[in-house]
Amino acid sequence: MDLPVIEHSPPAAAGCNASSCGSTARQRDGLTDDIRARVQDHPCYSEDAHHYFARMHVAVAPACNIQCHYCNRKYDCANESRPGVVSELLTPDQAVRKTLAVAATIPQMSVLGIAGPGDPLANPARTFETFRQLALKAPDIKLCVSTNGLVLPEHVDELVKYNIDHVTITINCVDPEVGAKIYPWIFWKNQRVFGREAAAILIDQQQKGLEMLTTRGILVKVNSVLIPGVNDRHLPEVSKIVKAKGAFLHNVMPLIAEAAHGTFYGVMGQRSPQPAELKALQDTCAGDMNMMRHCRQCRADAVGLLGEDRGAEFTLDRIETMEIDYEAAMVVRAELRAQIAAELAEKRAMAHSPTAPQASPQPIHFQSRTVKPAAAAGRPVLMAVAARNGLVAVHFGHASEFLVYEASANGARLVGHRKTESYCSGDQSCGDADAVLARTITAIAGCEVVLCSRIGYEPWGELEAAGIQPNGEHAMRPIEEAVMSVWNEMLAAGRLTAGSIAAKRA
Repeated sequence: MDLPVIEHSPPAAAGCNASSCGSTARQRDGLTDDIRARVQDHPCYSEDAHHYFARMHVAVAPACNIQCHYCNRKYDCANESRPGVVSELLTPDQAVRKTLAVAATIPQMSVLGIAGPGDPLANPARTFETFRQLALKAPDIKLCVSTNGLVLPEHVDELVKYNIDHVTITINCVDPEVGAKIYPWIFWKNQRVFGREAAAILIDQQQKGLEMLTTRGILVKVNSVLIPGVNDRHLPEVSKIVKAKGAFLHNVMPLIAEAAHGTFYGVMGQRSPQPAELKALQDTCAGDMNMMRHCRQCRADAVGLLGEDRGAEFTLDRIETMEIDYEAAMVVRAELRAQIAAELAEKRAMAHSPTAPQASPQPIHFQSRTVKPAAAAGRPVLMAVAARNGLVAVHFGHASEFLVYEASANGARLVGHRKTESYCSGDQSCGDADAVLARTITAIAGCEVVLCSRIGYEPWGELEAAGIQPNGEHAMRPIEEAVMSVWNEMLAAGRLTAGSIAAKRA
């Protein structure tokens, strides 16, 4: 059976307008309506969607054609949550069956990606056989791929053939001198190439592939790993260049460099960036590019909503015993997608309504940009939120991550997330619980408020002692609404003036 090939119009550049680009598509927040429609149910490309839709990765690509100082691919590993790690390597047939099982069980699963544990395009037979089968058997699932870009140009036609219209390229530099500090070697034309020469080849291929994809109308997200002292000053230039070449979204991620992971950077003591450093660099790049702030740096076999992993429910032995009626599942999935679309449309309409309440504005996000009614001036405040499905819905002690929002007169915007451990896991001794609480407080340092559905007396006191105000008064409210309510209360109490900053620090 032949696949229908869908050709997309090239997306307008993120910073251009209709008149200068010759496009009649309306643009808001730097994005055309066409792009917004194409990513509205993609949790990795849309900040709105990640509250509603799930994704999964299938680990069919074990080999890689470059070596990165921050990477150590691990197989049969269930204890680490980072790119390059998987519990099971799959054949294409196994990957397809697993995808159908997950999509039938988790109807909000909208996206299937291949991201490793090596490079998908360094394993083209396995990668494209997986895509070929899924394009036929699960046409309602978006297919996407993440690549280092080294052999991307030679596979663009095949990506188009299988209707892959979302591609992520990891681009850490556009200067070979910087690249030589990140990539010790690449495997190019049947031989290893080292140092600056290797970096120059990789950069050239990445830029060529990026231009080829955007010319064909494929949406491109660029990932960059922030490595302090290596490419931190260089990434704003990367952002400008990839935007000029057609990328519509830039995801600057923090380096994960723990010695236990066995990476070169980890063993050599290269530090990871602090949350404030990451936010500052993202803010600097945001002047030139739409920034992704909700990335979780998922495993290469992740399953579920961003921030959760249900992969253990779908091991090979379990899916072999499952009965899958995918035609029936597609009906349920379509109904759910329509329901979510209606809910998001209503939410956006309320945000743009002139009658929207002023005392508690409800900003609507897309790619970390906010639209809201005007509000009184006041300094920005960082708030950590224990959230689920877009609501303040998690007990403080049960949170394994906190979303970090910046509230200001311009509204509430997601600026990142902080991974933690569950304080109330039920199997900890008091000493362990105290240590976990201390690490959680350290993880959310810099935040002035914590919003959660409930919180106990002991963590309440410890948070207050650390200068973080707990707040459990907004359980089950939309995150942005709750964040802005708290910010307005702080504003009314006179806690957001310049003098209040000095008082807080004293």
